[in-house]
Amino acid sequence: MRAWKEIRPQFLPAMITMFLLLQVLFLVNMCYLYATQFRSTARYHNLSVLYVDYDRDVIGKSVFDAYQGLQGDSFPTLRLASSTEYPQEDDIREAVCRGEYWGAVYANPGGSEGLASALATGYRAPTSLTYVWNGVRYPVFSQAGIYANLLRLVEATRSSYYSNNGSAVVASTDLSSPASLGVFLNPIQAKEINIKGTEHGTRVFYNTVSMVMPIIQQFFFMLALNGISTRFGAFTRLSWKANSLIRLIASILYTFTGSLLMTSYIWAYREDWRLSGSRFVLTWMILWLLMHINFLFFDITTAFIPIQFMSFVVLTWAIFNVASTISPFELNPEFFRWGYALPSHEAYQVLIQIWSGGCNNRLYQALPIMFSWWIIGIPIAVYAMQHRCKAAMSEQGASDRMRLERNSEARNIGRINEK
Repeated sequence: MRAWKEIRPQFLPAMITMFLLLQVLFLVNMCYLYATQFRSTARYHNLSVLYVDYDRDVIGKSVFDAYQGLQGDSFPTLRLASSTEYPQEDDIREAVCRGEYWGAVYANPGGSEGLASALATGYRAPTSLTYVWNGVRYPVFSQAGIYANLLRLVEATRSSYYSNNGSAVVASTDLSSPASLGVFLNPIQAKEINIKGTEHGTRVFYNTVSMVMPIIQQFFFMLALNGISTRFGAFTRLSWKANSLIRLIASILYTFTGSLLMTSYIWAYREDWRLSGSRFVLTWMILWLLMHINFLFFDITTAFIPIQFMSFVVLTWAIFNVASTISPFELNPEFFRWGYALPSHEAYQVLIQIWSGGCNNRLYQALPIMFSWWIIGIPIAVYAMQHRCKAAMSEQGASDRMRLERNSEARNIGRINEK
């Protein structure tokens, strides 16, 4: 009880303070994460979809009329473009591939004429519409926000076609023919072009849990490395240059191996998702860079921030990074677009490009940002090592002085007792 009374005045306030700070930490970070997705479906209008009318007849008009009925905050914005801007159908696919649009739909040339002929002859209705999207670009959100709404547009186009041309078809078509009636009941045929299909189950981890692992993995290794270095006196017995060299070699080997294993389990569970060996290597390299940036980040922060406060840094850094990758910024409030500066967001943009065969090219933005983190982090990490070694030397010097003082007191007490 005596010991408790002695430590209670300092122990209780410290414990209560940390109790409250950790509660606030988790509350603020989770509010930040939830805020990125708050009413995100009401921002689907920020996703642009290209529309080109090669038909220039009743089907082309029906698409536009259908969009007028669907237009709203929860539906992507249809951007009309002329056939002179996109003279070839492949030009539309390339526009989606480049990431200029989240999707595209176009009325095929001669679609209305082909449909009229099919109604008259009873032949199968031709493909009137083609829609394009990229399933590897934020798979969950692309499927919900683009693919599902493109299907809604196709269905609405059928209804719009009946409104625009139904009475004329009924008056001029022999609907007693089962073949002609079948064409009339399903007049709009659509074709899908998915630039990179991504249907396997593990796709939900790519921009969520997988973006947290490079952070947690580096922090755990940093804790172990600092503990081992302290235990064996590396900070006091070796120069800061030697410590920096050891840490550089260890970090390169650890992140090189960690990124290889991460790429391996992505590949192992990709099911029938077809990716070439060269994309394996490119994925490995971008994950290595991301992991090494995180290693440098924790190498710096653990040198200046006491270990009891590192939980604030680790959780906040992880939440900020995963919040920047979990969904497109078009679906977030504008404030959260500062996340363009975070390494995880840029790494995921490069991964999309790698996995989709060169689509969504953001290298002009992603690589400068990531290399800025890396290049700036290296000299700061060296300075942090100097600070770490100086602090260790100072702590050892203070410990030696205290030990000498205790020994001196013990000798004095011994002399007094002898007398």
